[in-house]
Amino acid sequence: MTKAELTNTISEKTGIHKREEQTGDITETPNVMRKEHEIAECIKWGWVYHHTGIPTTEKKEGEVYIPHLKFYVSGFPTSPFGIEWMRFEEDCQMHPLVQKVPHIAFEVQDIEKEIRERKLTVLTPVNSPADGILVAMIEHNGAPIELIQFERGK
Repeated sequence: MTKAELTNTISEKTGIHKREEQTGDITETPNVMRKEHEIAECIKWGWVYHHTGIPTTEKKEGEVYIPHLKFYVSGFPTSPFGIEWMRFEEDCQMHPLVQKVPHIAFEVQDIEKEIRERKLTVLTPVNSPADGILVAMIEHNGAPIELIQFERGK
């Protein structure tokens, strides 16, 4: 049996990922695959779900226009699940991925620290859509993710 075959056999039986090092030795590394019942890693980091943003081209009831970003938002204040519809002006400068792909948003305590320490890929740098709120859009595996930091007491 080759080392590669042995590696596959051991991995299948134990659930522990094995790999061959340059030396030819087989060493154990933890299986990094998350199990279905386990929470997402970002929740362990302290991130809290805030909303899911869904791009649309339809006008929605109760839209609020954010002029300096050139897009409309709606739905969030009345959605028990945090669904937020986003309709963009043609000349909106927001990253194309954000304008086309739904995103999930998480509240974080220190947006700059999260971006720096976790070495996140930034699509839209930290900005302030409204008083007391900082946001940034990051990308992971082709999906946009929004980070939000609230200044409490405002």
